[in-house]
Amino acid sequence: MGRRRRREDARQLHGVLVLNKPSGPTSTDCLNRIKRELGQPVIGHAGTLDPLASGVLVVLLGKATRLATHLLGARKTYQGALRLGLATDTYDIQGKVVEERPCDGLDPEEIRRAVLDWKGTSLQEVPAYSAAKHQGRPLYELARAGEEVPVKEKDVTIYTAEALMVQPPEVAFRVACSAGTYVRSLVHSLGKRLGCGATMTALTREESEPFSLGQAHGLEETLSDPEGFGARVLPIAEVLKGWLQVELGPDEAKGVRNGMRIPVAPDLAKSASPGVKALLSEAGEPLALAEARHLEGRLKWVILRGLF
Repeated sequence: MGRRRRREDARQLHGVLVLNKPSGPTSTDCLNRIKRELGQPVIGHAGTLDPLASGVLVVLLGKATRLATHLLGARKTYQGALRLGLATDTYDIQGKVVEERPCDGLDPEEIRRAVLDWKGTSLQEVPAYSAAKHQGRPLYELARAGEEVPVKEKDVTIYTAEALMVQPPEVAFRVACSAGTYVRSLVHSLGKRLGCGATMTALTREESEPFSLGQAHGLEETLSDPEGFGARVLPIAEVLKGWLQVELGPDEAKGVRNGMRIPVAPDLAKSASPGVKALLSEAGEPLALAEARHLEGRLKWVILRGLF
């Protein structure tokens, strides 16, 4: 048993796999297959996708799971499609139809304006069929059980929105938004504003900053090539290029590994900017995510997450 565990742990990689999730399975289904079929016991993600959705799913492996909280808040970009005149209980085409209305009289320009009106949205209603929780229970569990689902709202930011194609009842769009935005809720709200209802029929996540669909790997091609799996995984050091990096000397690196709050070097202290920094050893080994703070009369590195 012990030998088997050691062999499994020896296969564990540390880094980020940018996966092109297919439409159909849940994000958890995809992670479980990678965990089971490629021997990756320590695995996580930087934001899930609904079963209907496809596209960028940022899979965190090994020590990279420690980056989760720092990647979850990344800006997302989606391309999607919706159908006017139809409303479902889940706000997408996989749900139960609750209403159908004609939309023949809608002006295409009015529809385009409704999509553009998403920009700047600040308060969004969370769908009843979602993983958001109420008193420890997911809302979808309450909805499926026929229990009353409380109305929950959350702050979101829509950075850009555009209508790519308007041919009623079909509409294609692209939207860039803050993490945690329910795009199907945007579609539902558009249907309410137009007075005919709308449901999302397709969604692809094109980007979860700083990762894009162009660098993503398909699930089946990844699973079918165990020998090439390592080449598909981005090392943690490469992922950290998105952060400002600080190289530490041997003694400082040792202090970080021992959990010490080491002083910021004088030359850096003069120009230290706020925010999270990536601390690296002289050899480029990722050590920690840290923040410079004034403690005991000195500017010191406070470790937010160890990566060694």
